[in-house]
Amino acid sequence: MAKKTVDSRICAFCGRRGEDVKALIPSAAYQDVYICTDCLETIHSHFKAFLDEETPSDNGEKDVKKALQKLPRPKEIKEFLDQYVIGQDDAKKYLSVAVYNHYKRLAQEKTDDDVDIEKSNIILVGPTGTGKTLLAKTIARQLDVPFTIVDATVLTQAGYVGEDIESLLTRLLQAADYDVERAQRGIVFIDEIDKIARKGDNPSITRDVSGEGVQQGLLKLLEGSVVNVPPQGGRKHPEARMIPVDTKNILFICGGAFDGIEQKIAQRLNTHAVGFATDKSRQVDRENFLSHVAPQDLKSFGLIPEIIGRLPVLTHLDPLDRTALRNVLTEPKNAITRQYKKLFAMDGVELEFDDDALDFIVDKAIEFKLGARGLRSIVETIMVDAMFEVPSTKKKQFTVTKEYAERKLSEQGRHQ
Repeated sequence: MAKKTVDSRICAFCGRRGEDVKALIPSAAYQDVYICTDCLETIHSHFKAFLDEETPSDNGEKDVKKALQKLPRPKEIKEFLDQYVIGQDDAKKYLSVAVYNHYKRLAQEKTDDDVDIEKSNIILVGPTGTGKTLLAKTIARQLDVPFTIVDATVLTQAGYVGEDIESLLTRLLQAADYDVERAQRGIVFIDEIDKIARKGDNPSITRDVSGEGVQQGLLKLLEGSVVNVPPQGGRKHPEARMIPVDTKNILFICGGAFDGIEQKIAQRLNTHAVGFATDKSRQVDRENFLSHVAPQDLKSFGLIPEIIGRLPVLTHLDPLDRTALRNVLTEPKNAITRQYKKLFAMDGVELEFDDDALDFIVDKAIEFKLGARGLRSIVETIMVDAMFEVPSTKKKQFTVTKEYAERKLSEQGRHQ
């Protein structure tokens, strides 16, 4: 009987002998160097994964398509906003459509029809405390994109004391953990945009560095351009390496109270009617002139035409009436009263607000003319003593009555 031949060849990768593997492939360049079929399969799978990472173009398009499929439709965006913001149906509708179209624009495939969907930046006009910032915050939360709020009042033209225009993008980068690709799909909310209105009709009289100068600086960001952004914010670190950020796909939402713009709107509307108005279709809601706001009113207020053109979606927010303010206190998911109930519940205390107390808080907010933002400060004033004392007691329940609320507010008034 013949002896079995022993295969002494060895795989140079795994070290297994010839009889332990399916086959050994010899090297074309080196004698007695082999690789087994098992190692070849392993290398092939690793190489395929590497190629998939290195060629993201097809996969990138697939990812964008998947993201678009997950993107909520305008009605779904508005329904989400309804859970957190009371009223403002017109503003919600405009915002929902503009945001949805913006992210559809990011997902558009390259075609030969030369149709390039332009960006639809948004400007919100409404009194303080009506929900401009809250709307922007809520949309960013739903879409899970980097979001930052910038106060326009601190911005000045380059070379002057204050913050550079590029600081907007620095904050967005920070919100995106310096992931440039993610930041370039984010949302920037520029608050108090009305405070950078041109201070005079003739810009040549003085150097308007915090008004028209800032508007001119914002143009390139709103339009879409590659901006070199200092990672730590401007002049404090001039030696820092700049990060190029393309603003083409960043959505800008601007908000402002535009205090006094009602007079501009009234003047414009009155120019179209001489004598007595008899056409019911043209009757003006004199209680809410903002519902008739138009781009030419923003120009009259002091925004330059170039910046108005780069904010094509213009919508208004209605002043909050008594019913809306009452609902703001209790209905949204993050309603003020729910927040305080949760704070007390963490100490094992059940907090309740009497209806009379809630009505009293609303009356005071209307008196102070601070909108929904005023509700928070009033409730904070009423609750501060209870939040200080109750955690140290054995109370399991605490009720805020109208009498208690009145007493705490009057005490605060005496202290001031």
